[in-house]
Amino acid sequence: MKLFQKDSEKIIWDQVRPNPTTPVFSNRASNGYRKLMMYLMVFVCVTYLVYTLKLLNTSSLACGEHELIFSTRNSLENFTLPPEIVEPEKTELKHVVFGIAASAKLWERRKNYIKLWWKKDAEMRGIVWLDNPVETQPDDGLPPVKISGNTSHFAYKNKQGHRSAIRISRIISETLRLGMDNVRWFVMGDDDTVFITENLIRVLNKYDHNQFYYIGSLSESHLQNIFFSYSMAYGGGGFAISYPLAKALETMQDRCIQRYPGLYGSDDRMQACMAELGVPLTKEVGFHQYDVYGNLFGLLAAHPVTPLVSLHHLDVVEPIFPNVTRVKALQRLMLPMKLDSAGLIQQSICYDSSKSWTVSISWGFAIQIFRGILSPREVEMPSRTFLNWYRRADYTAYAFNTRPVARNPCQKPFVFYMTSVLLNSTTNMTISQYARHRVPHPTCKWHMHDPSNLDKVFVYKRPDPQLWDRSPRRNCCRVLESKRKRLVVDVGLCGEGEISEVVK
Repeated sequence: MKLFQKDSEKIIWDQVRPNPTTPVFSNRASNGYRKLMMYLMVFVCVTYLVYTLKLLNTSSLACGEHELIFSTRNSLENFTLPPEIVEPEKTELKHVVFGIAASAKLWERRKNYIKLWWKKDAEMRGIVWLDNPVETQPDDGLPPVKISGNTSHFAYKNKQGHRSAIRISRIISETLRLGMDNVRWFVMGDDDTVFITENLIRVLNKYDHNQFYYIGSLSESHLQNIFFSYSMAYGGGGFAISYPLAKALETMQDRCIQRYPGLYGSDDRMQACMAELGVPLTKEVGFHQYDVYGNLFGLLAAHPVTPLVSLHHLDVVEPIFPNVTRVKALQRLMLPMKLDSAGLIQQSICYDSSKSWTVSISWGFAIQIFRGILSPREVEMPSRTFLNWYRRADYTAYAFNTRPVARNPCQKPFVFYMTSVLLNSTTNMTISQYARHRVPHPTCKWHMHDPSNLDKVFVYKRPDPQLWDRSPRRNCCRVLESKRKRLVVDVGLCGEGEISEVVK
């Protein structure tokens, strides 16, 4: 059995063991051939793929270049030169609409103030808003008259004021609703406000009428500003509101007014609505409320270095020129205004070194001559020729610095008021004449030349419409001739290195 079993195992082993006559590497060779063929096919496929992608990319680029050339050609065919850059049109009088608050009770007297500055034939637009009808004439040289809307449904609870304040505060909104075209600015004023319209336009041209602007000035009275607001434009002195702001105001003003029944006047109601709109006051000190009594001389003779835009409370103060009515005095002021509105009432300070005099010129209004040498720092301060709004001589009651009329009796100024002004068209030079205001002066024992010997002062000045296009600066003046009875002075732009000092 064992032998048989061993033979069987041998037979099986022999069958399994390779035949010595068969090559050992035949299977290995077959496997290597297959791998070689596979690598070859992969190489061919990859090469084909790379070639195809490159061909497609080249075709796309060629097509893109063709389209680009075609597009460029079309663009060149449709190309037009850009339009010329057009400077925006400057604000002119035709772009402004005035809203004038008036009372039927005072109309006959105060309409004469409006006639002084209203130019009916100069594209001027505006409305006088009254509480009751008045008699008017078509050729009276005044703006159209309208009656304000009913305000009886608005609450008014201020016991010291008058409910007409509500009517007046709505004038800008009521004027806007008239639908006038090509409006850039609405300007508010009273029937006793006189505007220097050329200077108003100069001020408005500083600002973008497409933005929200509320432009005006404060009261001269510190107490008034505390009681009402240092952020409020006083309506009598006038204020300007840009058209977009007027539109925004009109949509909310009636709701706004209802929230402030306890306020006193129209100005503070307007400012309350401006505060709700988030618009601050842009201050331009050429708008003058003139909350003072007495003589405006000290304020006008030392006007700040800014265009004179408006005068107010002309029924309260004395005539600005002596010995004439208020209206006649203002008519005289209009003479230099027509020749050089930019320079009207602008102060210049110089010295007559041969006589040791200080000369202060308020062009078109008055000249002061002081004995001795006063510094420009002192002379540019208004002298206290007026009382505050509460009729007291309190120098702490003003919102600006003031000085006494004279610190020494010998330095009381000799005043010369303008009497006439002409323009020499050949030389383009104005010649204004100033006559001495003959009032008593205190006795002076100073051993020096006496200005009381002078009768007249002549001032030569060239009109300068571009004065306020430059940075603010006082004009300079030079004494040209100083004789016994007259003084001749030249006023104009300061030369290189020229300042207000005594030249010996």
